[in-house]
Amino acid sequence: MATLPAIGHKVSFTKVVTDADIRAFAQASGDDQPLHLDDGFGARTRFGKKIAHGMLSAGFISAALGTRLYPQGIVIYMGQSLQFRRPVGVGDTITAEVEVLTADAEKSVLTLRTDCTNQDGDVVTRGEATVMLDDLRS
Repeated sequence: MATLPAIGHKVSFTKVVTDADIRAFAQASGDDQPLHLDDGFGARTRFGKKIAHGMLSAGFISAALGTRLYPQGIVIYMGQSLQFRRPVGVGDTITAEVEVLTADAEKSVLTLRTDCTNQDGDVVTRGEATVMLDDLRS
């Protein structure tokens, strides 16, 4: 059985968003709308520029969970709620921080706060995740 991180335990993952990241996400997801890929189109929108897909920030949450939360085992994503609060653009530095809110030791299940902030400290994505932890087999 997994030894769970304590309530209040936090980990984070930080990445500078590049044009290549946005283009790769568009290619992988199939979401190639011009808001994400065309500078001229983005300039005519309420955002005044092209912006990253909201789910790209959610991917940074996944990176924090999968690579930082439980290095001695695996993290299995069970659910995620998200609110996209601010746009993210090329050159923004996004930090995904996750914090353990509840822990069910019997089921090895955690509920976590999942927030992404930009370089100015503004929350760009806010949510809550449920994950299951599993130890690696010998």
